[in-house]
Amino acid sequence: EEFSVEDTETVIKSAIGSVLTDADYKPAKINDWSNSIISAALNGLQSLNRPYKYAITVILMQKNGAGLVSAASTYWDASR
Repeated sequence: EEFSVEDTETVIKSAIGSVLTDADYKPAKINDWSNSIISAALNGLQSLNRPYKYAITVILMQKNGAGLVSAASTYWDASR
């Protein structure tokens, strides 16, 4: 089964929108928002019933002109 970018984008955008629509930036709410977005996204992706594993990263920051530096590293054992 081929991976569907459109279906995945729809699920992710819905998860983000359900949490952040009309929300003002509040540093104290970042952890709650992040957890809610991840939970909604994973539930939505699982409901697609596709044979994939998903890794979700959420970065929330105030839009104030500050830069962001991020790095990630993964190891995938293809024999498993």
